[in-house]
Formats: sequence, C-alpha cells, structure tokens
Amino acid sequence: MAITIQQIKELREATAAGMGACKEALTATGGNMEEAVKYLREKGLAVAAKRVDKESKQGIIALAESADKKVMALAEINCETDFVAKTDAFIKFTGDAAKAALEGKNIEEALNDDYKMLLTKTGENVKIRRSERYELTGTGVISGYIHMGGKIGVLVELSTPCEKCADSEELKEAAHMICLQIAANAPKYVKPEDVPQAEIDAELEIKLNALKEQKGKLPPEQALVGIKKGMAAKYCTQICLVKQDYVADGDLTVEKYLEGVSKNCGGAPITVKRFARMQLGA
Repeated sequence: MAITIQQIKELREATAAGMGACKEALTATGGNMEEAVKYLREKGLAVAAKRVDKESKQGIIALAESADKKVMALAEINCETDFVAKTDAFIKFTGDAAKAALEGKNIEEALNDDYKMLLTKTGENVKIRRSERYELTGTGVISGYIHMGGKIGVLVELSTPCEKCADSEELKEAAHMICLQIAANAPKYVKPEDVPQAEIDAELEIKLNALKEQKGKLPPEQALVGIKKGMAAKYCTQICLVKQDYVADGDLTVEKYLEGVSKNCGGAPITVKRFARMQLGA
C-alpha cells in the first residue's frame, strides 16, 4: 500500500523520529501505526548497537525527591553530544529515570520502551549509566543538589538524635550547604577513619619518594614518624569531608561548621551519615 504524507506526519508527531525513518517504519509494517511505533523502537536498539564504539560522556544528572523529602535519588544518563543532552526528549527521559530510581525501580526495565524511542530520536549511543537512592534512616535530614545544569549531582544525609533539630530549618540549610561543599570540593570519604590504610600508605610512599628526591635522602626514622603522621593528616584534610575547609567560611572546617549549627539547634550532635557525588562522565 502507498504511504501518505499524513501518515508519516502522524508517526513523526507521535515519536519525533525523522521523516525518512517514519516512512521506512510505515512501509515495513503496511501502514500499521502501532506496529510502526514498535518498529522504530526496535530500530532504536539497532542504532545503539551501531554506535556502541562512540564515546558517551555528555548528558545530564537529574534529581528526584519525595513530597516529604525523606527519599531522594540521582540518575545519570549519558549521550555523545551536548546538543542531544539539551533536547527536550533527553531532559524528560533523564527526569523520568530519576523518578524511577526514587521509586526503587530498575531504570532499564521501567523505561525500556522510552529508552528505545530515545535511541531512535537521537541516533546516538545513549547510556543509562548509574543511579543512587537515599531514604532517610533514623532521625535527621536528606538533601540533594544539582550543580552546573546537571554536570554534578549530590546527595547527603545528616543525622542527629534530636527530633526538634531534625525538623529545624537550620538543619535543612546545613544539609544544603554540605551539598554545596561536596559539589565544590569532591571529598571521597566522610572522616579519616573511613580512609583505607592501603590508600594512605600509597599516598605516603609517593610523598616520601618526592621528599627523598628533593633532599637526597630521608630524615632519620625517629623524625620520619612525625613527618608521616603530618602527611597523612594533611591528605585527610583534602579527601575527608569533615576535615575540609568549609567553602563558605575558610576559617572553619566542615566539622567546626556543623558544631556551630549544633549549638544553634540546642546542642545535639550533628553528623554526616553518608553522601554521594556524581560527576558527569567521570
């Protein structure tokens, strides 16, 4: 049967696929609109297979949260070009992916048809890269933050034994500020106790080799004990969240900042329970 321009336009409006692809799908399915949509979805997988060798380091990180803000989730979806990342279809899919993660669903399973259609629309190697979901455990607050238009995404959970403090605006603001800290300074761990000894040993080896090259030899073992301790502590101030300089006030560490928030909330201790940081393509 002959495929009309009107049929092609209807399929294009329904799928946002190209005119040529729509005509091909309708021709292959005898003009059956439903089967043509299915054809385009299946073709989307073929597009991905052909472009599997293409790097997908562009994209978006999206945040979704429950109405009571006790559950939050991040999702990262990658594509090949920044142009595609800015399209309405890609932005919507990424937002839907974050919502699926929020609900505890497997993104690939929950959005399988939408994913196939997105491949057809974009013609790029789109990847559902990763997601992270936080649900409040105990008394405290969860906060989420998207930086640089979706280039960086952060989740953090602060814990306190005081229910009044947990419900306060001060703690919510503190959680938001800690999100900004994590986005800006990219810590790897919450506190020094979390750092694997093997990582510290590897860092000390690098530093000591550099010192030996600079001085010609290492100091005596007695002095070396203190030097190693100092090097390890300095390293922890770089990679441990609570030991970092607080971005909003360089005279404070994050630890000291939270102590100040604690005093304003009645003195109950505030701790960083966990955090997640996603950086696009990293």
